[in-house]
Amino acid sequence: MAATPHDAPPPLKPLQGGALVLLTIAVAFSTFMEVLDMTIVNVSVPHIAGSLGVSPSEGTWTISSYALASAIMQPLTGWLARRFGEVKTFVGSVLLFVVFSMLCGLATSMPMLVICRLMQGAGSGPMVALSLSLLLASYPKAKQGIALALWAMTVVVAPIFGPILGGWLTDNFSWPWIFYINVPVGALAAIVTWVLLRKRETTTFKMPIDVVGLVLLVVGVGALQFMLDNGNDNDWFASPMILTLGITALVCLTFLIVWELYAKHPVIELSLFKGRNFTVAVVALSLGMMAFFGINVVFPLWLQITLGYTATWAGLASAPVGVLAFLMAPVIGANIQRLELRAVVTFAFIVFAGTSFWFASFDSSASFSTLVLPRFVMGVGIACFFIPLNQMYLSGLGADQVASASGLANFCRTLGSSVSTAATVTLWQHRGDYHHAVLTEHITPAVPAANGFLQQLQHGGFSVQQSLGVVEQLISREALTLAVNDVYLACAVMFVALIPLLWLARPPFGNASGAAGH
Repeated sequence: MAATPHDAPPPLKPLQGGALVLLTIAVAFSTFMEVLDMTIVNVSVPHIAGSLGVSPSEGTWTISSYALASAIMQPLTGWLARRFGEVKTFVGSVLLFVVFSMLCGLATSMPMLVICRLMQGAGSGPMVALSLSLLLASYPKAKQGIALALWAMTVVVAPIFGPILGGWLTDNFSWPWIFYINVPVGALAAIVTWVLLRKRETTTFKMPIDVVGLVLLVVGVGALQFMLDNGNDNDWFASPMILTLGITALVCLTFLIVWELYAKHPVIELSLFKGRNFTVAVVALSLGMMAFFGINVVFPLWLQITLGYTATWAGLASAPVGVLAFLMAPVIGANIQRLELRAVVTFAFIVFAGTSFWFASFDSSASFSTLVLPRFVMGVGIACFFIPLNQMYLSGLGADQVASASGLANFCRTLGSSVSTAATVTLWQHRGDYHHAVLTEHITPAVPAANGFLQQLQHGGFSVQQSLGVVEQLISREALTLAVNDVYLACAVMFVALIPLLWLARPPFGNASGAAGH
């Protein structure tokens, strides 16, 4: 529901100088925390599980509960912002996030931690979308590209630093500190944002709650997220529970789409998908994120499970991807009005596809420096992927639509990441089993190389049983390495296949929004 011209307040002047710098830092840090908390827990799961006396698979509930609540709240951002105002909703979200971060650190049992993570995720949901909306509203039109670049930089760099920071805090202090660090940062961000923006609140509307839409959203997304998180452990649709969750998600989300298209006061603004640029950019962002996230999920897993890296070293091997992304983002942002955005994203997908093919050539003897180089090069593509696509989906939208559009796009991006995690880990395991079976066929007396290797081991003092054990270990390592190469190849093909889609978008892509007219 857009504000009509007669009830909209006169446009506010953009912030300037120190106030703008302060706001940018506050908003960037709150976004950084929210995205960081998606990945910071990953490396700490064994510690959390051990500390609270549960199995590591139960420990992963700390990840899935956060992602679930966050995914449900993201598409609701637009409705919340229209109902309570963007500034109040943002500050309220940050404070909710801070309070439950503290309680997560103080949790003494798994159920308490999961409930606190759920509430922390609920607080985090609107933060990312509203941080973008508030930044765009506070920057002069000419500098909105920079605002978009700064925002995208925090969203991109945070997941990379998450595992490193999580590993370091867990190893040097204890796991509750991964939650405690949010408290001072979040509290400061909330105070600064409130002081600077409380008099710049957006127009609010008294709107009834779309109860049917809300219920369908919660149940549908909840079932889908739960299915994706637990499918791999339960052999997917061979499990009655996963099958039931899949059907529930399909039915609820199908009804949700139909309901929201005809509802008088929809809880999600699906009408945004009528815009060609919004649809093309969000689909490219979601599918691109699936392939990109897939690489980022299996890479550290392969390092730790197959090559014996520690959590900290796996994090350090993954981190170089952030260097060029960090350096390139301001350059892309400053020149976004001059660039052909479709060509920039095409370049990003070519870089991603090229580095994915490069990764697919590695074997299990690859050194740390060999592994780090393509990760470093890949960083060039990140800024060229996120920033232009954010600009493309916001092009042509009014200021009152930015929160809804950003919330919906973030929801699709998060969902892409969740699907990617489930799909790539499953693909990796299945291809690992396949390669293991193929390699094992060659360990027979008829193959001279296998025979010679086994005899060498026995001459070295190994028993027949021990020799076969060594061979089994080697086969498992090579099978998982070949499988990880298959995942990289699949991601590379996906990146290339997405390129034609980008050119369906129609310029001009203009300013990020009419946000200066907040």
